[in-house]
Amino acid sequence: MKSSRRHIAPQGGFVTALLVLVILAACVYVGYQFGLPYYRYEAFKSDVKEIARLGLGDVEKVRKEVYEVAEDLKIPIEEKDIIVTQKAHAVRVVTEWSVDVDIQGMYHKQLVFKVDIEE
Repeated sequence: MKSSRRHIAPQGGFVTALLVLVILAACVYVGYQFGLPYYRYEAFKSDVKEIARLGLGDVEKVRKEVYEVAEDLKIPIEEKDIIVTQKAHAVRVVTEWSVDVDIQGMYHKQLVFKVDIEE
């Protein structure tokens, strides 16, 4: 007995593959544009926690180390934007910055990041 199902051959395979590749490339590009600032923020926050934990005693040394980490991660802050305060048994580090993400001039978003750590 023969099956009544018909086999439908894919049509336009090259165009479909090209379209899928273009969409995939666009997703990777947008993900990179948005992901990099968040990665830098998380890496910076982690490093600042470690610096604050080890930095009891010298506020200026902590500020300088935090600024060096920011420079290494290409975070757009100045040393004067980093507020370091010493408490009895803790160091508090506060700073804030923003990053503009522009997707080929079609979409623009300003991301604001704030680090407020007390260790």
